[in-house]
Amino acid sequence: MKISDVLRNKGNEVITIKPDETVATLLALLDEHRIGAVVVSTDGGSVDGIVSERDIVRHLHATGPGILQSPVSQIMTSDVTTGHASDDIADLAGTMTEMRVRHVPIVDADGRLAAIVSIGDIVKHRLSELQSERDQLRDYITS
Repeated sequence: MKISDVLRNKGNEVITIKPDETVATLLALLDEHRIGAVVVSTDGGSVDGIVSERDIVRHLHATGPGILQSPVSQIMTSDVTTGHASDDIADLAGTMTEMRVRHVPIVDADGRLAAIVSIGDIVKHRLSELQSERDQLRDYITS
């Protein structure tokens, strides 16, 4: 199975934020869209960084509430692990586990932002696969 299979069900919508926006604006985006991470992009297509709830909490603890008025670029991760729609789901899940990341931007052949997947998206897809396999086996046994 490929990441494209996950995206077929999830969709390709990606919420982005510009690096000069404030952390407070980032918090509002996370809350509004009920998501755990946002891709940082100057133009909506490049992947300049990624910032998650964890990044906010760590910096809030380290520097205090003043971080809320700082630019997102100050707390984002610049070295972003990305994937492709053609990647194997198990391989990307392994990479996410190894790198300890929960969100991976998916880029196209030109390196442009195409989608984002979370570890939750992958788990949901795998559970759906297992349910389908179970149903097929049950049907096979009972017929």
